[in-house]
Amino acid sequence: MKVSECMSRDIRICSPDHTLQSAAQVMADADAGFLPVGEADRLVGTVTDRDIAIRGVARGLAPDSPLSDVMSKQLLYCFEDEETDQALASMSENQVRRMPVVNRDKRLVGIISLADMAREGQGAPAGAALGDIARPRGAKATRS
Repeated sequence: MKVSECMSRDIRICSPDHTLQSAAQVMADADAGFLPVGEADRLVGTVTDRDIAIRGVARGLAPDSPLSDVMSKQLLYCFEDEETDQALASMSENQVRRMPVVNRDKRLVGIISLADMAREGQGAPAGAALGDIARPRGAKATRS
């Protein structure tokens, strides 16, 4: 199955200069815990509700602090024309539950999550990937 067949296309994007509070509000409105961060029509990072809580609130950052203070700048993404097993392998290896999806011009076109893949009949592979994601970093996977 191709990533494009099960990804979410209804995405919201924040910019690095959005505030923590405004990004959290976008997440609340969209009922999402993950947002791509873009600037000048390019993906520059991602932010999760956990990033806001742990990297922001726990460190005492003000609600009006810029999102760039807490966002992940490591760009992990997959292509819309990739097979879902490739996306799952990357998610498992990088221990993430969601990834931005880009086209071959590297323009953001969606988001893929383990839940998306499980809903589309990829439950067993998604479950195995979740097991890898949940293990502590550096620990070896228990499956072969």
